[in-house]
Amino acid sequence: MESSDLLVQVTNKAKTWLSDKYDAETRKEVQALLDKEDKTDLIEAFYKDLEFGTGGLRGIMGVGTNRVNIYTIGGATQGLANYLLKEFAKLKQIKVVIGHDCRNNSRKYAEISAEIFSANGIKAYLFEDLRPTPEVSYAIRKLDCQSGIMITASHNPKVYNGYKAYWEDGAQVVPPHDKNIIAEVNRVNVEDIKFKGGDKSLIEILGKDMDEDYIKDLKTLMLSPGSVKKHGNIGIVYTPLHGTGSTIIPQAMKACGFTNIIDVPEQNVLSGEFPTVVSPNPEDPAAMAMAVKKAEETNADLVFATDPDADRFGAGVRDDKGNFILLNGNQTMIMLVYYIITRKRELGQLTGKEYTVRTIVTSTLTQVVSEKNGVEMFECYTGFKWIASVMRELEGKRKYIGGGEESYGFLAEDFVRDKDSVSAAILFGEIAAWAKDNGKTIYELLQDIYVEYGFSKEKGISVVKEGRSGAEEIEAMMKNFRDNPIKEIAGAKVILIKDFVKLKAFDLNIDEEYTLEMPTTSNVLQYFTQDGTKVSIRPSGTEPKIKFYIEVKDKLKSRAEYDSVDAAADKKIEQVCKDLGI
Repeated sequence: MESSDLLVQVTNKAKTWLSDKYDAETRKEVQALLDKEDKTDLIEAFYKDLEFGTGGLRGIMGVGTNRVNIYTIGGATQGLANYLLKEFAKLKQIKVVIGHDCRNNSRKYAEISAEIFSANGIKAYLFEDLRPTPEVSYAIRKLDCQSGIMITASHNPKVYNGYKAYWEDGAQVVPPHDKNIIAEVNRVNVEDIKFKGGDKSLIEILGKDMDEDYIKDLKTLMLSPGSVKKHGNIGIVYTPLHGTGSTIIPQAMKACGFTNIIDVPEQNVLSGEFPTVVSPNPEDPAAMAMAVKKAEETNADLVFATDPDADRFGAGVRDDKGNFILLNGNQTMIMLVYYIITRKRELGQLTGKEYTVRTIVTSTLTQVVSEKNGVEMFECYTGFKWIASVMRELEGKRKYIGGGEESYGFLAEDFVRDKDSVSAAILFGEIAAWAKDNGKTIYELLQDIYVEYGFSKEKGISVVKEGRSGAEEIEAMMKNFRDNPIKEIAGAKVILIKDFVKLKAFDLNIDEEYTLEMPTTSNVLQYFTQDGTKVSIRPSGTEPKIKFYIEVKDKLKSRAEYDSVDAAADKKIEQVCKDLGI
């Protein structure tokens, strides 16, 4: 039962949306919420205001301050415009790029945002149609813009939409800009939003020319063009999961020499309803099922999938028995890091100034692969904006050659500053061709990496807790883990705890505490055990979830032992889950 104080507060807030400052359709929907006997929907729509998380503004579409609609999108755009006008007051012309995905209302929100920017005297480069998130990041840098936005809710279910805000380096905003933009947004009243009065001459449409420039630059990433020339007919089934990947990935792959790209016609349909999947997320095996079926029918070698805004990349490969297995995000990143470093070393392109980046919840094996080859790997918070932040700090001093996160995100290039499924697809196809050139399947290559650098297995588990009560439950769970630290996981003693809220690490072996050097705090807890198991716990910044990231270690002496070592890792992960109570 909701408290009467909250209901009064929410009701008063909702009634302000009945004024003629809001359009008739909005007023009608708000009145319907007020009239309903069950006040749950009313409370969920108005109990708080949407805020920027690790991925920007994201929420369920509908009326209300806690929903994505033309007013929350408009307020975000007006607030961003106000901030840009202050930050770049000396510039003659401030410029932004606007992109959007396939979601319901995405084009409308993009066009409204372009109108608002232009009404504020800001030049808006609006893509002619849906485009991948990484191409928006690319265009910001290419056109020397000060900011940009992408209308998307990434891989979330169809009822969601969102708003990613980018800065002049093509990366999503980080402190202090994110908090400053939110402060500006919070100062915006509905009557301040310049929905009308836009200057059409300040809106320029972007199209095929930008696509061609992007693909041309992506081709420079290739490390084994000879292998692709010999094995470019590798069968690759690709599905965009109804999203923006279809606008660029097949073309980019073909431009790089891959001649046998097989589509999944049902999932090429651009639709915010995502009719063939429950969740348009390559992390979800069910989303990949149609592509795997197509690969089996066509005797293809690989399966690729991207999420609706085409920043996440998922891959499936054939195992030693010819069956398809889906790689997790850590495995994909391990292979990409290994391949880039190995080929650059073979080509004499490692100078000692190269570096890679991973997030704190990503497999530590990527660090082992990097450092054993003399390449430093930096660690940062979850969210690609933090990887981009490291790139910004080291620009002109060191050479970025790759980085990523376990949630199916990887970036191989420095001319984009967000995860890029397009370059990941090109390079992963190249890995398969290169492995074939070396007498291996891609599955055997993965096993060989484990033999050389050590075996690891990772599993991510998300516990969903919807709404206000869910947020309270997640907060209580995090408090419990902090107040009652875990002492043993899967029979192994916990020897190190890292708490990124306190920015403190506790070394239990020597009973010492030290400071974690990070740019800001984050609600993440990590446990490390004597036998190398690592557990990370964090609430999602963009979804109603608390996430658990589990990594267990072992030794793999040969490919022949892989199945038994893998099975033992599965059992260990099961025990870890029991010990965590999930």
